[in-house]
Amino acid sequence: MTTQKSQHAIPQEASASSADQLIGEFKSLMADAEALIQAAEDHPSETISAIRHKALETISGAKESLSNLEGTLTEKAKVVAEGADDFVHRNPWEAVGVAAGLGLLIGLLIRRR
Repeated sequence: MTTQKSQHAIPQEASASSADQLIGEFKSLMADAEALIQAAEDHPSETISAIRHKALETISGAKESLSNLEGTLTEKAKVVAEGADDFVHRNPWEAVGVAAGLGLLIGLLIRRR
């Protein structure tokens, strides 16, 4: 049962890393979109004004959703870290063995290149 926790920790850490990267890219996209919308502010057309207003509302909602997602991911990462910490404290020699095995595997892979 304890090995199941360690097997699930690696994919969750990898998904947390990709989620963090995705969040960063999405924040950048929103900032660019806001800049583009602000640049279109000078157009007098009512149609463009309505589109700008709707786009700003959508971006505002997306920012709120992103903030909630970021908080959720942070909480999940903390739970995974606590689980890994608990596993290491309950099974220190297994953790040392796993770390040594991973180190050996990474060393062999680096050596092949």
